[in-house]
Amino acid sequence: MNYIKNIIIGIYRLMQGMYITMLNFIRPKVTEQYPENRGKVFPHERMRGQLIMPHNENNQHKCTACGICMTNCPNGTIQVISKKETDEETGKEKKVLDKYLYDLGSCTFCALCTMTCPQDAIEWSTNFEHAMYTRSKLVERLNKKGSSLIKK
Repeated sequence: MNYIKNIIIGIYRLMQGMYITMLNFIRPKVTEQYPENRGKVFPHERMRGQLIMPHNENNQHKCTACGICMTNCPNGTIQVISKKETDEETGKEKKVLDKYLYDLGSCTFCALCTMTCPQDAIEWSTNFEHAMYTRSKLVERLNKKGSSLIKK
C-alpha cells in the first residue's frame, strides 16, 4: 500500500514540475539584448557598480586620508596612500591624501567602505561595464591629479 502511495505522490510532483515548466515556456520572454540596446539599459540607482570619489568644480574632495575605509575592507581592495604636509596657517604637520587606489578586480561590493567613511568621501556609481584584458587595468586612482581637501 505504501509503495503505491509513493508512486502516486511521485507522479503528482512530476506533473507539478511539468506544469511550471509549461507556464514558463509560454510566457513572454523578458531577456534584454544587452550590447544592442546599450543606451536603453538603466540600472537601479542603488546598484553598486563602481566606487567613485566625487570632486567639486574646484577639483576638491572630502577625503581626509583617515584610512578607515582601508581597514574595513575585507580583502584589501582599497589603498590610502598619504603624505605629511605642513599647514600654512598653523605651521603643524598634517596628513594629506596622496593617492587613493581602488582595485575593482578584487572588490566584493560589500559597501563597508562607504558605510564607515566619516566624511562621506566615497560613493557607488551605477557604471557596470568593467571588461578588461588585464587585471592591472582594474586598479584605479580615485582622487584626481592635483586635487585637494575641501576647506571647511
